[in-house]
Amino acid sequence: MRIAIASITGTAPYCQSRFHETPKNNKEGSDDYERRTWRNRLHVNDEGEVFIPALAPKNAIAEAAKYLSIQIPGKGKSTYTKHFESGVVVFEDASLGIQAAGDRVTEKRMFVPSTGIRGDGKRVMKSYPVILPPWRTQIQFVINDDVVTQDVFKLVLRQAGQLIGLGSFRVRNNGIFGTFKVDNIEWEEIDLLG
Repeated sequence: MRIAIASITGTAPYCQSRFHETPKNNKEGSDDYERRTWRNRLHVNDEGEVFIPALAPKNAIAEAAKYLSIQIPGKGKSTYTKHFESGVVVFEDASLGIQAAGDRVTEKRMFVPSTGIRGDGKRVMKSYPVILPPWRTQIQFVINDDVVTQDVFKLVLRQAGQLIGLGSFRVRNNGIFGTFKVDNIEWEEIDLLG
């Protein structure tokens, strides 16, 4: 088993859209509600800092592996996709070190489908929290599958940053947010038998 600690820097704004059930105030309109509660869409830890949920980078790298469809040398037409999907995990959320209540988080008003389904006819204005670049964090990937080599992991993670992204309205979903570059990767080997 190997651990890869990736230091990344955002190259585009990062948007979040966590589900929340904040009740409306008495006689509060939809627009006023959006303007009042947009920060509630942030993922926030106990220290009040915004974090990237662990599943976001795990899914981004798995999606990049599928997108790239790199064939495994000596294995015919087999690709790395399933090895990234089940053999690479992220257990810990990644703090951005940015206070949710601070001025690094801005409101972005967007005209979006009311149902959340692209192409749906009815659209409404909603407010989302956006963090402008550069935002930075470290993500710890646990690589349980020996088929995933360091070189392939680096390539797929870099492509995840450019072609997939993180968060809402990310580039893989026809958005413009969430791209990042990989600054550094530190490797640690873990001997499970020792």
